[in-house]
Amino acid sequence: MQCGGLTGVRPATPETQQILDEVKLQVEEKEGKKFEVFTAVEFKTQLVAGINYFIKVHVGNEEFLHLRVFKSLPHENKPLSLSSYQSNKTKHDELTYF
Repeated sequence: MQCGGLTGVRPATPETQQILDEVKLQVEEKEGKKFEVFTAVEFKTQLVAGINYFIKVHVGNEEFLHLRVFKSLPHENKPLSLSSYQSNKTKHDELTYF
């Protein structure tokens, strides 16, 4: 993985879903609603002083969100952080840096 650049898009993994599960409450608080469906579809990563995960999330019907979640370096022992997100996305919208 190149420092600073985004990887290519990859299908979601169990680890990606676990990351989503940990930040779901943060997203629900920002959106002001609960999501019955909150499923990782695909993701990209960016190596910084930790890892940024850019994750496409299916939230029901034809609705999707794009999340940027920061995972700090292991020795920092910090929780995952929702850095940013985009709503009103579709299944075919490309994950890009935001």
